[in-house]
Amino acid sequence: MKQLFFSALTIAVVACTTAEESSNTMNIDYPPTQTIDHTDEYFGVEVADPYRWLEDDRSEETAQWVNAQNVVTQGYLENIPYRTAIEERLTELWNYEKYGTPFKRGDRYYYFKNDGLQNQSVMYVQDDLEAEPDVFLDPNQFSSDGTVSLATASFTKDGSMIAYAISESGSDWRKVLVMDAASQEIVEDTLQDVKFSRIAWKDNEGFYYSSYDKPKEGSDLSGINMNHKLFYHKLGSPQSEDELVFGGEQTPRRYVGSTVTKDQNFLAITAAMGTTGRELYIKDLRQPDSEIIPVVQNFENNHSVVYSEGSTLYILTNLDAPNQRLVKVDATQPTPENWEDVLPEKDYVLRGVSFAGGKLFANYLKDAATRIEQYDLQGAFERVVELPTIGTAGGFDGEADQETLFYAFTSFTYPTTIFSYDVASGTSTVFKQPELDINPEDFETKQVFYESKDGTKVPMFIVHRKGMEMDGQNPTYLYAYGGFNISLTPSFSVVRQYWLDNGGVFAMPNLRGGGEYGEAWHEAGMQMNKQNVFDDFIAAAEYLKANNYTSTEKLAIAGGSNGGLLVGATMTQRPDLCQVALPAVGVMDMLRYHQFTAGAGWAPDYGIADSSQAMFEYLHAYSPLHNIEEGTTYPATLVTTADHDDRVVPAHSFKFAATLQEKHAGEKPVLIRIETKAGHGAGKPTSKQIEEWADKYAFTYYNMNVMPEHVR
Repeated sequence: MKQLFFSALTIAVVACTTAEESSNTMNIDYPPTQTIDHTDEYFGVEVADPYRWLEDDRSEETAQWVNAQNVVTQGYLENIPYRTAIEERLTELWNYEKYGTPFKRGDRYYYFKNDGLQNQSVMYVQDDLEAEPDVFLDPNQFSSDGTVSLATASFTKDGSMIAYAISESGSDWRKVLVMDAASQEIVEDTLQDVKFSRIAWKDNEGFYYSSYDKPKEGSDLSGINMNHKLFYHKLGSPQSEDELVFGGEQTPRRYVGSTVTKDQNFLAITAAMGTTGRELYIKDLRQPDSEIIPVVQNFENNHSVVYSEGSTLYILTNLDAPNQRLVKVDATQPTPENWEDVLPEKDYVLRGVSFAGGKLFANYLKDAATRIEQYDLQGAFERVVELPTIGTAGGFDGEADQETLFYAFTSFTYPTTIFSYDVASGTSTVFKQPELDINPEDFETKQVFYESKDGTKVPMFIVHRKGMEMDGQNPTYLYAYGGFNISLTPSFSVVRQYWLDNGGVFAMPNLRGGGEYGEAWHEAGMQMNKQNVFDDFIAAAEYLKANNYTSTEKLAIAGGSNGGLLVGATMTQRPDLCQVALPAVGVMDMLRYHQFTAGAGWAPDYGIADSSQAMFEYLHAYSPLHNIEEGTTYPATLVTTADHDDRVVPAHSFKFAATLQEKHAGEKPVLIRIETKAGHGAGKPTSKQIEEWADKYAFTYYNMNVMPEHVR
């Protein structure tokens, strides 16, 4: 490819008066982006791809383009008068102690805590709940800039050893280290190239983990993740001698996962071709030479072994139960015809089950809010656990004889608080509560049910300051996801609190494609039903405007990953809908997404363009990249991505931003912010998170012609 030459990058500030006084406008000199003559043919239709070269994110040409775009974007953001003030205020809000849920391993308790502005949370240990805690594992020591994070950790049953995985620069590729818990010394060589993996210990002898063959050095990110492999690593032996247990070329699957039951009796293996639907297999670990036995061999349903007692397996499944149920079965005859219901399906969704303190704790989702129900091991109902308000709870895990359990609770204006729970009495007591200068009584949270395009009722949470005037002029942040059976539930966020403190409205609809109402709700937003998701989102925006919460000029739409696709599709279908669009790490090229890293695994949700003419036409009709039209005025857009995102590769955002800059009409900015040494989002250092949110909010307020209250 020819060397790219970029003109001088300049930004002239045309108006820097207060947001209340006039419209803010900046002249932007976008970097020129080279086009190439490339087309693909789908069922006789030629589709141009002039920015195909940006898919090679390791090339020098792409690196130059990234640098040039970042110079323009940062120049624009730095000229927003109150951008620094937003970052300072976010830093103040962020600076409070945050606690994780304690868990017991062996005779000691562990929990995570962040002092406030630490880039990564620290794992602490204490001998009992009254003892002084000691630092056990500090990920801030992994790197000087906080870009190496702790991805997952797993203790042996007796708590004597821990295996933990680290992620570098946000990559999905991990390294695994093994440490002696007493001495806190690394006990063997680091395992390399582990990806999409749990760590499942088999006694103290070794553990199971999953990975792919890593692409060769120098290759780009387009290597498709296939032939996932489950290995057994025996402590003291080199990784090269690890035993292949399942997967690979003999049983090719895109995703292979494993768990070992608490009693160490069984290895449970899940195997899937995509993110929806998985097979289930078991292996009896009490018999070293036992075979791997299939329990369910189809990719249409989801199943997982959540507990075992002797030879009895407890399985969470949506087979013949779209809202899920808990069943039990003898491991010698584990197939579905022998299953016996323990917790039959209800008309609200069973999201998970934990076994602790001799009880079952069923985590249900009812209208997108948590409901915890306690049962005995035979499935006899005992009580509903009383939660502080409508919100989200998780935890209730521990050993069979543990009398006190712990759980975390959060809601939109209720900072995450840790409770201890007495199993016998059902009494909850605050264990760790963050200290913030926030009064939840100052804010109002409501749930409304609005009508989508086809008449479906869709729930939406709306949060704002009490007594707010509904004059259609309130800055409103509309956030959603809508896919992969993922549920959005109420939770606290300091960045969300900043928005509310400054007179903003936060709205979160539970779109089809998610899991809020079980598999039927999920399927209503999959493949050739995907347009329902965009229609639901558009209808949410229209509801907010029709009910005078906001107006087009004061509305921002946002989402990440599949939610980035949501924003991209919405703004190209309805460029008049909002003032600001914030697509983050989005899937923007729906014709080629499956050609990169993990993309092919998303096919059950999206479909694949070259599988049929009908599927191609459907995907092509909403693919954000392919529906940007010449001469159209799009919302002020800040695309965000990261150079180490090896899940939704940054090429999606690169090509989308380049096309927007080419075809967009009008003065509204269309910019791309490319984070360096970061990935899809998990493990991003606190400092980088604050900077990114300050940029997003500054961009949003500036283009809404609104000045945040705290800087007026």
